[in-house]
Amino acid sequence: MPVLGRRPDLCQAARVTDRPLLAVDAPSLYFRAFHGIPENAARTDAGEPVNAIRGFLDMIAQLVRTRRPDRVVCALDADWRPAWRVELVPSYKRHRVAHGDVEEVPASLERQVPVLLEVLEAVGIPAFGVAGYEADDVLGTLATTQPAPVEVVSGDRDLFQLVDDERGVRLLYCGRGVAKLEDSDNALVERKYGVPARWYADFAAMRGDPSDGLPGVPGVGEKTAARLINRYGGIEEILAALDDPEAGFAPGLRAKLKNSEEYLIKALPVCRVARDVALPPFDAALPSAPEDPDRLLALAQRWNLAGSARRLVDALAGPG
Repeated sequence: MPVLGRRPDLCQAARVTDRPLLAVDAPSLYFRAFHGIPENAARTDAGEPVNAIRGFLDMIAQLVRTRRPDRVVCALDADWRPAWRVELVPSYKRHRVAHGDVEEVPASLERQVPVLLEVLEAVGIPAFGVAGYEADDVLGTLATTQPAPVEVVSGDRDLFQLVDDERGVRLLYCGRGVAKLEDSDNALVERKYGVPARWYADFAAMRGDPSDGLPGVPGVGEKTAARLINRYGGIEEILAALDDPEAGFAPGLRAKLKNSEEYLIKALPVCRVARDVALPPFDAALPSAPEDPDRLLALAQRWNLAGSARRLVDALAGPG
C-alpha cells in the first residue's frame, strides 16, 4: 500500500500540544459514506458514482471544523483479513470473503477508493496501511506511539479498547454518523458495556462478534462476560481462576469456559489491536492549504467534487 501525504521522508516529531491527532479509520468512513449517500445523488457528468468520495471528504471537513486537530492521519487496510489472525481463528471475517481471500466490496465503491486517495494526497493528508495488518492496527499504533491527545475516528466497536484517559486517547465513535459522534472516554465505555476500556478486547472475545466471525463462548453473553471481567480480570486471569475451587464459578459456567479455553486463548490476540506496527515515515501536520492545489482542482473538476473539495479546503483554512 503506497504512502500518500506530504513530505513522506518525515515522521511525526514528538511535540507538546493541546490539540489532537485525528487518527481516521478510512475504510470505516468511506463504507459509511457509500451506504449513506445514494449513488444517483452523487455522480460525475459521465454517470460515474462518487458518493463515497463526497461523503468521506465532507466527514473530514466536519471533523476538522469541530475537533480542531493539528494533525491528521488516515489509516487503511493493507490486509483486511491478516493470515496470522485467520490462522488463530479460521472463521475470522470468513463470511465477508467474496472469492479467494478478497473482501466483498461493491464494485462502484472499489472504483472510488483510488480516486479518494489521490484527492487526499493532493490535499496533503497522509493515508497509509501496513502489509499484514488492518487499519485498526495502524490506529492502535498511532494511539500508542504518537503524542497525545489522540482522537481515533471509527464506527468499529473494537476500537473502544484504545480509550485511555490517562494517556489522552479517545474514540470518536461514529456508529450513527459523524454528525452524532460519541466522544468516548473510559466512563462511557463502562456505561455501554460494563467493563473498563482496557478489557474491551477480552470482553469481545468472550461475548463473540458475528460481524467479525468470532463465535464467542456458547452461553456467555454480554452481562456474564462483563461480570466475569469485573470479578477476575481479563481472559488470562479468568482461565487461571478456573482451576481454583475457591474462585466461586458455578459448575455450568466453569464447564462452558473450560470447553472454550482453546478458543479464548487464540481469540484474544485476534481481538486485540496491534500497537507495535512498523509505520512508514509520515508527516501528520494538518495543512492550512492544499499541498498540490492544481492537482486538487483537476481532480475536483474531473470527478465533480468541487463542493466537497471546497468545504475541506475552507475547513483547513479555519482558525488555528
